Amino acid sequence: MTAHSDAAQRQATEQSNHVPVDIALAERLFEELKRRTGNLRGITRTSYGLGEQIAHDMVRREARKLGLETRTDPGCNLYMTLKGRDQGPGIFIGSHLDSVPMGGNFDGAAGVLMGLAVVSGYVRSNIRPPRDITIMAIRAEESTWFGASYIGSRAAFGRLTARELDQVTRSSDQITLGAAIDAAGGDTAFLKTGTSYLDPADIAMFIEPHIEQGPVLIERDIPLGIVTGIRGSFRYRDAKCIGVYAHSGATPREYRSDAVRAAAALVTELDKAWIALAEAGADLVITFGQFSTDANEAAFSKVAGKLSFALDIRSQEPETLTAMQSIVRDTVARIETAHQVTFELGRLTDSKPAKMDDAIVQSFEALAGEHGIDTLTMACGAGHDAAVFADAGVPTGMIFIRNANGSHNPDEQMEMADFAEAARLLSALCLDPPLER
Repeated sequence: MTAHSDAAQRQATEQSNHVPVDIALAERLFEELKRRTGNLRGITRTSYGLGEQIAHDMVRREARKLGLETRTDPGCNLYMTLKGRDQGPGIFIGSHLDSVPMGGNFDGAAGVLMGLAVVSGYVRSNIRPPRDITIMAIRAEESTWFGASYIGSRAAFGRLTARELDQVTRSSDQITLGAAIDAAGGDTAFLKTGTSYLDPADIAMFIEPHIEQGPVLIERDIPLGIVTGIRGSFRYRDAKCIGVYAHSGATPREYRSDAVRAAAALVTELDKAWIALAEAGADLVITFGQFSTDANEAAFSKVAGKLSFALDIRSQEPETLTAMQSIVRDTVARIETAHQVTFELGRLTDSKPAKMDDAIVQSFEALAGEHGIDTLTMACGAGHDAAVFADAGVPTGMIFIRNANGSHNPDEQMEMADFAEAARLLSALCLDPPLER
């Protein structure tokens, strides 16, 4: 090691012990986001819509005030870069700025605003990090709008398909994904070439700070989580069970093609499979998030002839997801025969499980110990853009922030004290990153 590198290491160590973070900036932007994209009941920042655009314009404005270089890619993702001391692959910090309808103010936005808080701390303290730091505000992470996962991050790596761009439509107005991207200033023609805007070799690591969307940290009274991996999934978002409408009093059991009973049998059988696999040590969650008869046809005195449902199955283990796909197919076939119905599962969407980088996990753990920050090393049940970066071969990590009342609802409750602890940890990592692999 040279004298210059020794001095740089001493500087990084000294700075990491006095980590500057601009929490006031984050507080101000959270309040502005709530005021400009919220209403009396929750936050709505539609993917490639007005609310998301407001959020992107806000963070771009603040980045330019800090003197950061800003640019967008053909998928309308926003990049805000602070130049570092040395050449080499840079550090990316990012998350999304869209929300579900009537969601909370912290899901996604916490990651982008934390990146700004960290970088603003460096700028105000006249600190240059060892490598470039790019804050990435990612488009369209919430699949509720277009029925597709990780749209913005997949666009950055050239992984959106022409079929998605031309045929997938937004739930709120039926605008196609490609038209929405072009309307927001993107370039659908470029995306259809499958060319990657980002080169994984140029990214030393990607870090996504995010609120925890479950109850683990709250229940254990721990402010932060260090994520080890993200569950993959497969989903049937618009499935149906088709039977025959019949008179409820005049149709004996053996002559019924009852869509409700058949769909209920599917729920019961998949729940049994879940229990058996979990008892065998598999990681698995199964959710029927929607389950309804047709309000225009169903009636109190009718056997149901149609039921619509959504099925979401997730696991960290590819082999478990593969096994569950077979179980779903076999179970559906048996129930169709037994109940004289037909299942139309519709289009399958999926995402791969993602493992976080061991060196990043270990660095976060060590830094948390040095700074006296209480953390829990844990798996992640929800999907995140970090999974796309990990799948592209980028060393990836996530920090969870304790959050009450769950997520995807207006009652998300992240404490700024916990956010500040996560920002301190992230700032320390960026000043002394595990870059040698």
